[in-house]
Amino acid sequence: MSASTLVRPSSPSLSFAWQTPLELGLLGAIWGASFMFMRVAAPDFGALPLVEIRLALGALVLLPFLWRARADFPLKVWPKLALIGAINSAVPFALFAWAAARAPAGVGAITNSLAVLFTALVAFLFYGERIGTRRAVALFAGFVGVVVLASGKAAGASIGLAVGAGTTAAFLYGVGVNMLRRHLKGLPAGAVAAATLLSAAVLTLPFAVASWPTRSIPALSWLSAGALGVLGSGLAYAVYYRLIQRVGAARAVTVTYLTPLFGVAWAWLLLGEALTLPMLVAGTLILGSVALSQRQPA
Repeated sequence: MSASTLVRPSSPSLSFAWQTPLELGLLGAIWGASFMFMRVAAPDFGALPLVEIRLALGALVLLPFLWRARADFPLKVWPKLALIGAINSAVPFALFAWAAARAPAGVGAITNSLAVLFTALVAFLFYGERIGTRRAVALFAGFVGVVVLASGKAAGASIGLAVGAGTTAAFLYGVGVNMLRRHLKGLPAGAVAAATLLSAAVLTLPFAVASWPTRSIPALSWLSAGALGVLGSGLAYAVYYRLIQRVGAARAVTVTYLTPLFGVAWAWLLLGEALTLPMLVAGTLILGSVALSQRQPA
């Protein structure tokens, strides 16, 4: 959801109103499953090789968007695309993958929700936008949730570093969204997503090659890595931009509430990962803070 402000919504047809909840549910399920895919594949691939697969496959799926809009992407815009690709894709993807090898999938899904709060915080700190009392309270509640989550344990081991990695990734998403709004405004969102993923894949490639695992990779991890790229970074972006164009960014961003719910549910159903009390409390605080920050003023 990093390019949500690049396109204008069109008026939805009442006859297709059912598509919005269906696509929101599908998107939440896919992005929630992405954390499960990382949890399965990251221990075998390592963070950077897994991220390279994800970026390359996601860019490949979205490449038709970039090809159709290629005239809008002169050489002078590619350095910005590369920088935003690193900040908004390569580094946060690597942080989430690193965290997935060390903590339950639900931890990454919950910290990912902080991106909405960090978007407001970065706009306040670096771009002079007002944050308001409501969002300030929401930020405080969200950060309390992070502290609660970081204090928890999984299988007797501390997950504080994994929470820190996920929180940093969410902060980078917030930086990336603000950069997209100001430096790539007016460009087709699907093409921007393809270009940034492609740039990030090129930047990550040498590091992925250098750290590529020498041992055999199980088939399940290959399938998870493929699903992460094709579904989580390809199909999901296409669905998201379709939603933005039809119903607007304000409604499309509500997928933020669904992603951690699906993330925890998939991990419980398919990986047998339990929902701990700190995860429950932290998830409630973080999602509640996101909901508060998104409320329209009366």
